[in-house]
Amino acid sequence: MELEWLKRDAAGLVTVVVQDRHTGLVRMVAHASDEAVQATLETGFAHFFSRSRKKLWKKGEESGHLLRVHEVWADCDADCLTYLVDPEGPSCHTGRETCFFRRIGRDGVPVDEPRVAAPTFPRLVAELEARREASADKSYTRSLLDKGVTKVAEKIREEGDELARAVESESDERVVSESGDVIYHLLVGLLARKLSLRDVQGGIARRFGISGHDEKASRKA
Repeated sequence: MELEWLKRDAAGLVTVVVQDRHTGLVRMVAHASDEAVQATLETGFAHFFSRSRKKLWKKGEESGHLLRVHEVWADCDADCLTYLVDPEGPSCHTGRETCFFRRIGRDGVPVDEPRVAAPTFPRLVAELEARREASADKSYTRSLLDKGVTKVAEKIREEGDELARAVESESDERVVSESGDVIYHLLVGLLARKLSLRDVQGGIARRFGISGHDEKASRKA
């Protein structure tokens, strides 16, 4: 396999950033030898080189928390790779979803947080899931869920119409505001149906490379 273009460090390794291919969440950072990169490309599962044990390892070989690698990308300097993955279970040895849950404050001190270093949408989803456990008198999200899917669907239709009118003839600020309302109520609807944003993103990803006309025709069929 042609890997001579990789720029390795003094130990013959490259840094690998592991990122959820749908949510954008950085799951972990590790190192890989040529053998590990080759094994990853050949098997479709993330392999690394353990600097402490001095050997090749397949992520999840003991825990079962595998990382299915969808794509591998290299940075501009060819000394770092990104594995875009579909994770199976948590990625951190602590049992957390990601290794990045220690926030550094202005004083430079790391503090363990209940949330993780997540992009905006995954962070919003986590917040809504937490609100699901709150009391209805303190959480609008919980009150909506308690009213059932019919009420949630009614709100999605209402907010969708407000967004459509904003797109048609109102200010950019209104379009942004109404878009946020639609996304929020959509996510609540997914919660009500026990679905996730990741399910939706997976459905969108399956459409890549397919004509919009063909995709709509297939749905009608």
